[in-house]
Amino acid sequence: MVNSITRQKAAWALAFVLAASESATAGSFAVNPVRLTLSAKQSAGVLTLRNNGTQPGVVQLEVVSWSQQEGQDITAPTRDILATPPIFTVPAGGSQVVRVGLRKPPDPGRESTYRLILREVPPAPTADSGGLQVALRFSVPVFVLPAAPAKAALEWAATRTSQRALRIELINSGGSHIQIVGFTLSRQESSQTIAVQTGAAYVLPQQSHDWIIEPASPLSAGTPLHVFAHTDAGDMRFDVVLKEAP
Repeated sequence: MVNSITRQKAAWALAFVLAASESATAGSFAVNPVRLTLSAKQSAGVLTLRNNGTQPGVVQLEVVSWSQQEGQDITAPTRDILATPPIFTVPAGGSQVVRVGLRKPPDPGRESTYRLILREVPPAPTADSGGLQVALRFSVPVFVLPAAPAKAALEWAATRTSQRALRIELINSGGSHIQIVGFTLSRQESSQTIAVQTGAAYVLPQQSHDWIIEPASPLSAGTPLHVFAHTDAGDMRFDVVLKEAP
């Protein structure tokens, strides 16, 4: 049991390092930074795409609005953000700077969210490739701060969906996003670890996200639980009481 928990915590620590990294790599390309924050005071930003491969690469750039519904990401074309150049070639060993700027004033009281989609245009197939071409893709979040200060307002809930499975839900009723990198679920009275959840997830303003967890032993409704969450706003602790599904 101790070894299992140790491995889980090690995996969580690794997930946090990867999510908090300033750059991301896919294949021969690397992008830096992995997200942008704009505001009325800083209405423009840049990111750099580097080609560490031995062949030049053609990349297309698209800007989309980003929202969520029932825990699912929804994107749509937008003109709120200007990003240039829309298509470019990155030479082998070279890099390309992408410039990003606001085309409309920030929302008065709520964070606006977008994504920059960078897609590699695969080269024409050759006899050696066998017709298989893999196109790389980056999706970079862009957060536009509202005119008035805003922050996430978080509420956790735990529901028993069956004799063993638990539904852990995070509700963000605030005006800013939160990124959950991972969390530990434990009993309040004994601090016994029930589960360690890894894998980063964004929860946008006025949205929610849930995880299904199967503890080693069944838990009864009314059990006091403790959530220790690792987030992009720092570590957070919450107490919840396990409820029975309606």
